[in-house]
Amino acid sequence: MTGTDTLVRELTDRAELADLVARHSLWIDEGRYDESDRLFTEDVVVTSLRGRARGIGALVELVRSRHDDYARTLHNKSNLVIEIDGDTAAVRAHDIAVFVMDDESEAIAAAVHRYGARRTGDGWRFDRLEITPVALTAALDRAL
Repeated sequence: MTGTDTLVRELTDRAELADLVARHSLWIDEGRYDESDRLFTEDVVVTSLRGRARGIGALVELVRSRHDDYARTLHNKSNLVIEIDGDTAAVRAHDIAVFVMDDESEAIAAAVHRYGARRTGDGWRFDRLEITPVALTAALDRAL
């Protein structure tokens, strides 16, 4: 590969990984669980305060066990740091999430998401996710 080809591939990989992080937020917020295989490998391992899941089915069950209790959620990822090593990558992102409990209360959570990813025949997929909480508010009264 020429220097230009290598640069184009790295930029393309970074764009695809950043898009995957954004789609992870939509996957949760819009309940797009039927798109799980577009984000995760079959053997994905996820660790969070809610527990540990191995495999897509267990991951969906873990997410739905709490997120289905909320009227809505809105996750926002930022500060992406992407490190690519051949066909594997590590992605770090800050996540700020709003959890709407009902028409009168919501909570806000902040966490660091550390993703592991690998290149598959269908593109990049996450094979690992570790969620480290930073802050979680109690239910907040609406300001308006």
